Amino acid sequence: MPPVERPALIVADRWQSYQLLDCGGGMKQERWGEFTLVRPDPQIIWPRRGGAGAKWENWDGFYHRSESGGGKWEFRRKLPQQWPVTYGELKFNIRRTSFKHTGLFPEQAVNWDWFGAKIRTARAAGREVSVLNLFGYTGAATAAAAAAGASVCHVDAAEGMVKWCRDNAALSGLASAPIRYITDDCLKFVRRELKRGRRYDAIIMDPPTYGRGSSGEMWR
Repeated sequence: MPPVERPALIVADRWQSYQLLDCGGGMKQERWGEFTLVRPDPQIIWPRRGGAGAKWENWDGFYHRSESGGGKWEFRRKLPQQWPVTYGELKFNIRRTSFKHTGLFPEQAVNWDWFGAKIRTARAAGREVSVLNLFGYTGAATAAAAAAGASVCHVDAAEGMVKWCRDNAALSGLASAPIRYITDDCLKFVRRELKRGRRYDAIIMDPPTYGRGSSGEMWR
């Protein structure tokens, strides 16, 4: 029986202003620029080095999960409301949100590199590229696609996230790039685009497990 070919693990190892410092026991410690945060992550199911009782050291912000749901931040020094991190030519604002996220998923950088290379190859051949980014969140993928030369339609149901995307694009020098910013329910928007006969060369989708639409609709 021939051996089973398994896909290679692609590691986002080109970061300079982000670093995963330690993880285990449902928690992770990360460096975001000059600040170090400790946050829960349910996908970290392995034990931490040093055992379950090992203390987390040298952090600036620690998000404590509440048994009743949600949680709160503890700080050892004053952190700004937001601060930038860079990835190549891209720059993003990081914020410590009330629901423990920072507005960026750094492991997605491998996807930005992959589709960025595809877009640049197409543009070098003289082809225009249009990209639809659904559930676009704070727009890291939108900025990466626009920086590579694509026109992008960014869609998210949360107005605050769409504004965050616009800020990130400006921070990356893409304020005048061909980006459409749409605050709308993604399914409703796509149905309207189909009726309009609108077509895209590529669609990026990273839907959340749970969320709410522009009118409070529940998404699962």
